[in-house]
Amino acid sequence: MFFLQTLSLSTLIVLGVGVFGFLIYHGVSFWFISALIMLSIYSLGGSSTLLGIVFAGLLLLNLSIIRRYILSFPIYVTLKALKFLPTISQTEKEAIEAGTVWMDAELFSGYPDFKKILAQSYPRLQSEEEQFLEGPTEELCKLVKDWEVYQNRDFPQEVWDYFKKEKFFGLIIPKEYGGLGFSASGNSAIIGKLGSRSAPLGITVMVPNSLGPAELLVHYGTQAQKDYYLPRLANGEEIPCFALTEPNAGSDAGAMTSSGTVFTGEDGQPWIRLNWNKRYITLAAKATLLGLAFKLSDPDHILGEKEDIGITCALIPGSTKGVVVGRRHDPLGVPFFNCPTQGKDVEVPLSAVIGEREGLGKGWKMLMECLAAGRGISLPANCSSGAKTVARVVGAYSMIRKQFGLEIGKFEGIQEQISEISGMSYIMEAARKYTCGGIDQGAKPAVVTALAKYHFTEMFRQVITRGMDVVGGAGISLGPRNLLGHSFIASPIGVTVEGANILTRTLIIFGQGAIRCHPYILDEIHGIEDNDIARFDKGFWGHQAHIVRNLVRMTFLNLTRGFLVIPPRWDSTARYYQKLTWASAKFACYSDIALIFFGGGLKIKERVTARFGDVLSWMYLSSAVLKRFDTDGRLKEDIPLMKWSLQYAFSNMQTAFQELCSNMGLLFYISGLITRFNPLGSYPKDSLSAKVAKCIQKPGHQRDRLTEGIFLSDDLEDALGRLDHAFKVISSRQYLYKKLQVAIKKRVLTKMPIRELIDAAVKEDVLTKQEAQELVEAEDLRDDVVKVDDFSQDEYMQTSV
Repeated sequence: MFFLQTLSLSTLIVLGVGVFGFLIYHGVSFWFISALIMLSIYSLGGSSTLLGIVFAGLLLLNLSIIRRYILSFPIYVTLKALKFLPTISQTEKEAIEAGTVWMDAELFSGYPDFKKILAQSYPRLQSEEEQFLEGPTEELCKLVKDWEVYQNRDFPQEVWDYFKKEKFFGLIIPKEYGGLGFSASGNSAIIGKLGSRSAPLGITVMVPNSLGPAELLVHYGTQAQKDYYLPRLANGEEIPCFALTEPNAGSDAGAMTSSGTVFTGEDGQPWIRLNWNKRYITLAAKATLLGLAFKLSDPDHILGEKEDIGITCALIPGSTKGVVVGRRHDPLGVPFFNCPTQGKDVEVPLSAVIGEREGLGKGWKMLMECLAAGRGISLPANCSSGAKTVARVVGAYSMIRKQFGLEIGKFEGIQEQISEISGMSYIMEAARKYTCGGIDQGAKPAVVTALAKYHFTEMFRQVITRGMDVVGGAGISLGPRNLLGHSFIASPIGVTVEGANILTRTLIIFGQGAIRCHPYILDEIHGIEDNDIARFDKGFWGHQAHIVRNLVRMTFLNLTRGFLVIPPRWDSTARYYQKLTWASAKFACYSDIALIFFGGGLKIKERVTARFGDVLSWMYLSSAVLKRFDTDGRLKEDIPLMKWSLQYAFSNMQTAFQELCSNMGLLFYISGLITRFNPLGSYPKDSLSAKVAKCIQKPGHQRDRLTEGIFLSDDLEDALGRLDHAFKVISSRQYLYKKLQVAIKKRVLTKMPIRELIDAAVKEDVLTKQEAQELVEAEDLRDDVVKVDDFSQDEYMQTSV
């Protein structure tokens, strides 16, 4: 006590700020801090009156039974009167409450527990899944030739038969119902491999195994419905589709016009009369079983007092009277079955509703909870495998194709494109596996799967564009030799499904995440909506403590540039764990300030919420990269990929933070200046990008490992098989090309066309005849790879995209 009394006031203030800041940074309980405040005042000789006032104030803040009526109630009344917190419609409420909170909550916390993140299960395929990948999946890929599918606008009948024989439409159906019962990881791996062979192939198998009748029945169907439909779906006797989208109602469920009206049937039981107009329905033209979302009403109160029952899902046999399958859509010329469907006065029994009476009015909740299949499994699988295919193709092509006597992959401009292709591919595969691992453990992370859908489809769109830039004319000249053209054409399709990307980024990722993943906001909203003062009190004061903690954490981490954080690994990843914690604190603090600044109006500030969503997304993708690098054994050869991926992620976070600060008022503008001069990160340096490009530009174990899971062929009639073969042969003979280069430098030979140079090298004893023959063979392969398809006029007039 005497020691404290001898210190100057300024020293005491600095010491006090430091001590209390340290305690708050580490999340020490408010009870402990309160006791320390009392002890400090007493030690400094504070009067009994002051001690009494401070004690009463601290007691008021700590005892919720007193606090909720003296402090919380007036705040509650004020916020409710001002409508400060966002109002949530019923469909929004169901969307927010759908699924579960997972690792996204850690990133929202401001102080993520990386030991918990690293401890998450990483998927390992079951032996049955591996056998299915190596057997039926491999065989199906061999049966399909992508160019022929586009020309014929359909698969051969033997492919459709093979789908059914090997139960490709029953991947997710439990074994007890005749399905394969595969995990999310197994489903993802199979879809990815098929998609790498042909986009229509991946889409056709993806749809029955994502959001649709089987998924909904497994989770919400009655036992009788499961017993009847699931075995038929598993063996292909029934082909399913799901009809949700309408001309004026895509992601806006409230605008749905498809309707169902309850009436009493001739059997005296409740029936439903349906009318609908749906479009963009994949497999509708082939489907024998239609899943349908519609608004159900009961005007005669046959089922009860409620007239407007709400969005409901039902199963309609395709043969039911009044069901109409429309003419086919043509989605960018990609030949998968997609068409509208209508229904006029279609009558079905109440037993058609998924879950029967228990499922009435619960359709939107069902759909939101099951969207994880499409968003978190199927679309990421196709995008990740597509990116790996592009990486494999451009890595090889860039070291085969020459310009100005040099492989184009050695030019820095090409290396820049290839580094982004390789880096994004690494990020996507990391996040694909990490997300599937969570789903396999029972998580239904709605926010994570939404950000996965958005970023996977957007990154693949960038990857395929860069791939097309690298291969140039070989990418735009369609034909059996073209490995990228069809993927480039199809890339916008994934952007539009499972919720348009613009909407996903601006409304869902942060809009849903801010409410669902934030530790206190949902309690505040429900407390006001349900007039539950106790719940509001708990949420409100917990939120205030959360704001103070994260403000202190952000300040400390800004000052130390994150070096204050103790990482879980002291290796090449340590600095990135520190930066990610710094980013999380900054994100959490900025989020709360934005919520205070805009209140319920933040809901319509879409460009602001989009940028917050970008930060959250890149924090998640960074976590997935760190987990992948750790699980793969922290391989030295993968360090450039790991560093590039994380630096790319932090540069995107930095951009999002700066744009936020520039568009959110003076306070944020000042913070933006600090952000600009104290950045989280910047785009990877050229030297690192060159190393990343080289990872995929040489044949061997690393290239094979980085592109694992896509369909590969050793058939030299297959375009990718031909490319891989040429790449390996040409790479193995680089030492012979170096002999020519050395001879030119020594003026033994002069520069001339390569085949003439080979002949001259034999004459000058630079090469043996055997070596010359090997180089001629390599050049023949090079010429064959760079060759593009051509057609006669008659052939051209008969070709499709």
